[in-house]
Amino acid sequence: MKEIVITNEFSNQRVDKYVRKYLNEAPLSFIYKLFRKKDVKVNNHWVKENYILQTNDVLRIFVSDAQLEEFNKPKEVKNISFKDLNIIYEDNNLLIVNKPKGILVHGDSSEKRLTLTNKVQSYIMSKNEQTDFLCSPIHRLDRNTSGLVIFAKNFKTSQYFMGLLKEKEKIEKYYLCLVVGKTTKSGTVNIPLYKDDERGMVFKGNINNGAKEAITKYELIASNNDFSLLSVQILTGRTHQIRAHFKEINHPLVGDGKYGDFKINKGFNSDFNYDSQFLHAYKIKFNNLEGDYKYLSNKEFVSPLNDKEKEILNKLNIPMKS
Repeated sequence: MKEIVITNEFSNQRVDKYVRKYLNEAPLSFIYKLFRKKDVKVNNHWVKENYILQTNDVLRIFVSDAQLEEFNKPKEVKNISFKDLNIIYEDNNLLIVNKPKGILVHGDSSEKRLTLTNKVQSYIMSKNEQTDFLCSPIHRLDRNTSGLVIFAKNFKTSQYFMGLLKEKEKIEKYYLCLVVGKTTKSGTVNIPLYKDDERGMVFKGNINNGAKEAITKYELIASNNDFSLLSVQILTGRTHQIRAHFKEINHPLVGDGKYGDFKINKGFNSDFNYDSQFLHAYKIKFNNLEGDYKYLSNKEFVSPLNDKEKEILNKLNIPMKS
């Protein structure tokens, strides 16, 4: 039997999620069998999977020493170089990093080692700041989208900022993108999207048939007769939302291999040696935050376009404006 006193850092989460993280090598079937057999107790009472842990709760997991040794193993932090990590902001709770194009935030089947998360965790490990919580991102960017990513240094911060993303009013995320054609000065795209997992793409759909609400606002920064540079704010966080929305309004992103214009993309590759979507998460703004995070209220963090994209805009005679 393993007894654990829940600290403030790990409170306010479902007990099954905590047990899954603690017995991180155990199959899910084993975890939920523990609950069915009433082998998980909090404060001397059997609990169901959806019980919310509180600070100072005494959690008991009734497993053998052999099972504990087999299933509770420290998560491996891949020690990789972080010298090129571009840190925009850091404090005791969070880290804001500028992600370059071409790297995943999290690993997938094609790449598990060289990820932004692994670089951040290696950086934190080098400072000897890490606790049982592995510094983790609270949101993601596509591999070929650059820009700002927020990492939480502790569980409480992770919970709080993930909640902010759902509330939408207290955290604002802005992107710069270059799209085909000349857009209106401003606009809102409100088109529900559904994800086709087999094709790895999202498409216009109907909420009544399983699509999810997706809302994108944009402001025109500058344009020529053929292309427009936009500042985009997403009010929902759907997969490929910006890319799919601008395709739907006939202004696909330049360089987008999934949703873009093949002929135009080929021209950009030939003329500028540019072969990824022109999309950059350039600004994060925190509004009126509360409690332990009040010190971040009304702060904003900005990451400029890279030199190559600035050069492309200059050659297209599309001026950047502040």
